[in-house]
Amino acid sequence: MSLIFDAHLDLAMNAMEWNRDLTLPVTNIRESERLLNDKPDRRNGTVSLDAMRKGDVGICVATQIARHVKPQNKLPGWKSAEQAWAQTQGQLAWYKSMESKGEMTQIKTLNDLNVHINNWNTNSNKAIGYILSLEGADSIISMEHLNVAFEYGLRAIGPAHYGPGTYAYGTDSSGGIGLKGRRLLDEIEKLNLILDVTHLCDISFWETIERFSGPIWASHSNCRSIVPNNRQFDDRQIKELIKRNSIIGVCLDAWMIVPNWRKGISDPKKMDLSLEKVVDHIDHICQLSGNCDSVGIGSDLDGAFGNEQCPFDIDKITDLQKIKFVLKERGYSNSNIDNILHKNFIRFLKKTWS
Repeated sequence: MSLIFDAHLDLAMNAMEWNRDLTLPVTNIRESERLLNDKPDRRNGTVSLDAMRKGDVGICVATQIARHVKPQNKLPGWKSAEQAWAQTQGQLAWYKSMESKGEMTQIKTLNDLNVHINNWNTNSNKAIGYILSLEGADSIISMEHLNVAFEYGLRAIGPAHYGPGTYAYGTDSSGGIGLKGRRLLDEIEKLNLILDVTHLCDISFWETIERFSGPIWASHSNCRSIVPNNRQFDDRQIKELIKRNSIIGVCLDAWMIVPNWRKGISDPKKMDLSLEKVVDHIDHICQLSGNCDSVGIGSDLDGAFGNEQCPFDIDKITDLQKIKFVLKERGYSNSNIDNILHKNFIRFLKKTWS
């Protein structure tokens, strides 16, 4: 197997809001949800720490996520920034409990990264390495709170999620970053946090790019030229990210892979949705860049969907290993496959943290 770096997993959200014991095998989690129907992916989950270990998914970017919704916003979320902050702190407590149990280990520095990679390659008792990221910055009440988050190990942050946020406009909304957004970006740059431009609407994306000079990645984003939707990046945005030495993690959520997907209705097999279609997005980014140095995997496989809404040849996260065979059939060399599966994101972190 090949080491896989997954740049986007919502592990704590699944543990705390979906009430999943992620130390168990995926089959056990599915069985425990046999009679539940409160979430769209009940009985269809694909991710657990056990499955990650078995699939050699040894490093991930793991999120905190809590949206603060204003009165006019109809999206689900917390009614105040203080509630959202408290939710992220509960998620942090879960990560720390997983560390205490030996299931996970936090990666905050270059030394942490090097030690973890060595341990992963040499030890049989493996803890999943995670880089802590905040998906949507609504829970950051003040810049003092951002500094507190940095101290406990936050290393990446996305200013917005879905809809209008406190600091930027996200997916399915439109607007700029404003004074609060500019102040947030300046503090992110000062702390050398990684800025995750995933979910930024086009206007906020370009204003952010103009303002921010620090490290940038897109943890889980696909190509608008293949799936014409504002959630994806157009070629001009992708080229700008390549120019900025960013890495784009390709996502495995069905509606982001093929056009005309209808959530809760479409079927992966009937849509002929296989990993071949995922590799189409990887290949498109490689063609735009002229090499294989700007793309990786940001599966989002536990982002409120399961195997009912991902490629039909993915049953569990262990099946990410199949991507290398599809790439091989497309003519990608072993070294380029390694770049895509893990080396690009690792190289990015080493450069950022050096």
